[in-house]
Amino acid sequence: MTKALKGSGDELKLISQIVDLALEKKAFDIISLDLRGLSSVSDYYLICSADSEPQVKAISDNIKNNTLIKPFHLEGYEQFRWVLLDYGEIMVHIFRTKDREYYRLEKLWADAELLKYSDEITKKKSL
Repeated sequence: MTKALKGSGDELKLISQIVDLALEKKAFDIISLDLRGLSSVSDYYLICSADSEPQVKAISDNIKNNTLIKPFHLEGYEQFRWVLLDYGEIMVHIFRTKDREYYRLEKLWADAELLKYSDEITKKKSL
């Protein structure tokens, strides 16, 4: 059973928008981690995977160019193996699959509540 993400309305809208933009560029294994009470850096991590460096670039470009607010900071944009978009309370991590398997952020933050996203869920929401 999928749990509903809890948070402020603005944060949830931005997370939803980012998920939709990532899915447009065929991101997969998309999850969010609720880090409130676990981290002072950010309230949410949104993590997704891509098969190649061009796909990491396409996903990150689609997100940073089409969100209503722009990220405060961008890391990894030169290499396209792991791109970080910093939206303050929301950190977006876009990984090449091999790099995500290596760093395993989900395991590092195993105490966080995890929510999975897929194209199926997005399609059902828009019906």
